[in-house]
Amino acid sequence: MSKVLPSPAALSLSSIPGADDITRVVLDNGIVVLARQNPNSFSVNLRGYLHAGSLLDPDEKLGLADFVADGLMRGTAKRDFQAIYEALESVGASFGFSSGTHTASFGGKSLVEDLPLLLDILNEGLRTPAFPGDQVEKLRAQLLTGLALRAQDTRDMASLIFDELVYRQHPYARPGEGQPETIGAITVEDLIEFHRTAYGPRGMVVAVVGGIRAEEAVDQVRTALEDWTNAQQSPQPLLPDWKPLPERVYKRNDIAGKSQSDLIVGTGGPPRLSPDFMAANLGNSILGRFGLMGRIGDSVREKAGLAYYAYSNVAGGTGPGAWEVAAGVNPANEQKAIDLIFAELKRFTSELVDEEELSDSQSNYIGSMPLSLESNSGVADAMLNIERYDLGLDYYRQYPKMVQAVTREQVLATAARYLQVDRLAVAVAGPPPSEVL
Repeated sequence: MSKVLPSPAALSLSSIPGADDITRVVLDNGIVVLARQNPNSFSVNLRGYLHAGSLLDPDEKLGLADFVADGLMRGTAKRDFQAIYEALESVGASFGFSSGTHTASFGGKSLVEDLPLLLDILNEGLRTPAFPGDQVEKLRAQLLTGLALRAQDTRDMASLIFDELVYRQHPYARPGEGQPETIGAITVEDLIEFHRTAYGPRGMVVAVVGGIRAEEAVDQVRTALEDWTNAQQSPQPLLPDWKPLPERVYKRNDIAGKSQSDLIVGTGGPPRLSPDFMAANLGNSILGRFGLMGRIGDSVREKAGLAYYAYSNVAGGTGPGAWEVAAGVNPANEQKAIDLIFAELKRFTSELVDEEELSDSQSNYIGSMPLSLESNSGVADAMLNIERYDLGLDYYRQYPKMVQAVTREQVLATAARYLQVDRLAVAVAGPPPSEVL
């Protein structure tokens, strides 16, 4: 029998951000500030992003955006590397930058009274990074070490070749962390130039959540950042159309000395703003997320005993993020696992899911949403999500109704649209066949 879904009215609206308790202000220089008070907290969470991701990397300098983001706290015009971290550690605070495909992100937390310190360090990193030569070389060594480890990691390499297969002739095919030769080619001047043209207030979003009045949080951000301008800031490049695969493709990467193979089967899925996204997300929970990793986990791991792990994932995002099934297997079981995955995908794309499966998935989504918003960081991430995709300030309060509205027929139609089994990529990384017993 299907479970009764939680009523949206039964969810406590006081814990769910909405239009009546999210303050949204656009500063004179275009920065969007989102703030929400949590009167029960003594801390504050500061998070945000700006459009300075790896889409801006030239092909010969792949990893540049990542290199720059990692270098922003290696020294500024005001503080050296040691002084930055001593300032944070002296008050028990944390802060850092990172980079992705579309954006560079930042985040940290502190006691409420130390929010000005977080904003000072954010301000310095964004506006006056020094990129000192000794720190740049230390960072380069770390990045190269990471790439060397990636080359020996079957899971990482399967993901890398999966992207190459699915996103051929599309920016998503490029590894944001770069390649050894591109990281080696990046100079201090490249870092300075990328920062000069990519970092600026246009498209930047800052979220502050915690034990501070929203108006005061906005004022502190305004004081720190509203006078920042950059007439040389580059526009965000347009994302080209992605073309689905015309046929099934396969690629394998041999890594000597490994005892496990990792494999990925899939293709590009619906972007976050696609009308298909909610049905894909709920359907994917049935396919390979719910319980012990859904149908995929039950078939490949539990019943057949072929995998150490097995699950599926829908990335969403700005563009056609992957809809993929991943598994880690004994190298001798690669083909058996792939065959079982395709068998489950054929069933998933040709038959309606059970009513109970969909009901359970919907109950899980509705019930877990308030739990994800119990922390300051969870609320900050939710507000950034709202702004990034222009979902509307009441999105999370409307979320239960949107989840409940998805039908079995929509799940099937969406699965059949994206997961065409004769047009999927299969990427495998593991020991060479000569080493497989």
